[in-house]
Amino acid sequence: MTDLLTRRLALFASPEHRALLGLGLRGVERETLRVTAGGQLAMTPHLASLGAALTNEQITTDYSESLLEFITPAEHDIATALQRLDEIHRFVHPQLHAQGELLWNESMPCVLPSEQDIPIAWYGSSHIGTLKHVYRRGLALRYGKTMQCIAGIHYNFSLNDGVWGLLRGLDDQEQRVEPSFSARDYQSESYIALIRNFRRYSWLLMYLFGASPALASNFLRGRAHQLEVLSEDTLYLPYATSLRMSDLGYQSNAQANITPHYNNLHSYIRSLSQAVSQPYPAYEELGTKRDGEWIQINTNILQIENEYYSSIRPKRVIYSGERPVQALAARGVQYVEVRCMDIDPFEPIGISLTASRFLDVFLHFIAFEESGLTSDQEGEENRRNFSSVVKQGRRPGLQLQHNGQGIALQDWGLDLLERMQPVADLLDTQAGSDVHRLALAAQRDKLHDAELTPSAQVLREVRANGNSFAAFALQQSRHQAEQFLARPLSAEQTAAFAATAVESIQQQLTMEATQIGDFDTFVAAYRASTLGNISI
Repeated sequence: MTDLLTRRLALFASPEHRALLGLGLRGVERETLRVTAGGQLAMTPHLASLGAALTNEQITTDYSESLLEFITPAEHDIATALQRLDEIHRFVHPQLHAQGELLWNESMPCVLPSEQDIPIAWYGSSHIGTLKHVYRRGLALRYGKTMQCIAGIHYNFSLNDGVWGLLRGLDDQEQRVEPSFSARDYQSESYIALIRNFRRYSWLLMYLFGASPALASNFLRGRAHQLEVLSEDTLYLPYATSLRMSDLGYQSNAQANITPHYNNLHSYIRSLSQAVSQPYPAYEELGTKRDGEWIQINTNILQIENEYYSSIRPKRVIYSGERPVQALAARGVQYVEVRCMDIDPFEPIGISLTASRFLDVFLHFIAFEESGLTSDQEGEENRRNFSSVVKQGRRPGLQLQHNGQGIALQDWGLDLLERMQPVADLLDTQAGSDVHRLALAAQRDKLHDAELTPSAQVLREVRANGNSFAAFALQQSRHQAEQFLARPLSAEQTAAFAATAVESIQQQLTMEATQIGDFDTFVAAYRASTLGNISI
């Protein structure tokens, strides 16, 4: 009997069913620091010409006032989303250039000013805007402002409902699914199964696309580390792929006890619900106010669910009056958000179309592949594999653990790509192209030769720039800014972006003018989950 992946792929043999594969949705969220022409963190406020960070759905800020976030619409073809991302960059760059700034095209930040001087994002005086700012104050308090300056790519992915319907039919025939599951339940648990596989295999993404093997020395702020000195201003690990995703980047002792198994949606929701309601002693000592000013939303392990750092999240668009876990509990999982991708400094928009095509193959593969329930033991194995690859993924002969047995990274990676080949073939047949096969072949080349990986390329370029991470990143960012400035948008496109910016500012002003009550009451209502749709 053929394996589950083969049987599931066979469902899409007919053109009618295969067409469903082209109806899923893809979107990208790209973070990027604003810096001066000399590579220092930009200390200026968010540009009014870019609109209001609170209400502009395409151009906003993340944790820091200096950390921009560009958001594409969800599209059936990732090429369309990346085209929109390119247009956003072409709109923003002239605005920045006019005040002597550019975008830092690296995940790890530039040489930063002192902690107290890094500006926290500001969203105006409305209650919602103030809540977003206070949340970020809490992040600074808990994790430090320096960590807020790390940037990445988030890749949003969903399959069409019809795909889940076909898969459900097969699973029903093979008695692989709980008979009482509704269509919504089946879809949710299938996305959770995808996430289980992601955690098993995401080390491969770190090897193939990790691009942060070095960082500016002052990023660590005197913290103990095991990095090697490349130069006076640069630290690195010779075989690292993504220091951003190591314990030097996103880390939290408080979050260490949050261990969702992803064995079902209920257990995931329960874990996060407990974390957002359970006080944490160190945060309790700090309190929520200092000298009458709010410094964090609450003193719990998490202020909100999105504070939990994870390489992938199950997501659902939120309705009015809901918190994220409430939306998941009420209507199930709608899509997943992949959060581990580094900025590719050799791509002006931070991610290539080839990488995106491979992500589509990878995500379809882990959606269709067998995904057994996980355990604490396997979870630890997954974490160790991921940690090994981000710190030493290019080390010759690196061994990972698979079901308790040692296996060479290269052998396991090539085996996974071989299993993905029928997925790439199917997606290309659907699209009438060979782009997915070519994307897969490009990753196979990296497994045969680690020098082709982005992390190896970054180290070569850093060495060529006097062993200075900052010098390489600034040179690359300047060059790419020039490329964008040489390709201005049409007058019509510029006018459309500008109109959106103006509209967003008016929306914020209206919110500020029409709000009622005081902020303390507003926070109390938010804690009780009685407010409308707030994304903070």
